[in-house]
Amino acid sequence: MLTDINPKLPMRNKTATREYYVNTLGFHEFGNADFDGYLMVQKDHIQIHFFEFKELDPKENYGQVYIRTDNIDKLYQSLLDNKTSIHPNGHLQIKPWGQKEFSLLDPDNNLLTFGQAL
Repeated sequence: MLTDINPKLPMRNKTATREYYVNTLGFHEFGNADFDGYLMVQKDHIQIHFFEFKELDPKENYGQVYIRTDNIDKLYQSLLDNKTSIHPNGHLQIKPWGQKEFSLLDPDNNLLTFGQAL
């Protein structure tokens, strides 16, 4: 009887991660306490949690999250309008598995893929 999932991704710098998710992607900080070395952000019904990993080498980070949306075209355009960097191989496209997707890399190279079923 699972009801929800909140992925935990590594971050090197809480301030930089907060800045990216809040000011670039439109999330807001979740919770009423500022935990040392931990960050929670939310947008609509999606929560992502982050744990501090100061020694993380972004080139060796394989953190990934797949986020479903019900209006991928609007989301993609809003990020382009905000001059958000899209993954070089992740521009909006229709995939053979019946999803329309695009991807971003956050400051720690966590891969965020957004998708909508066709």
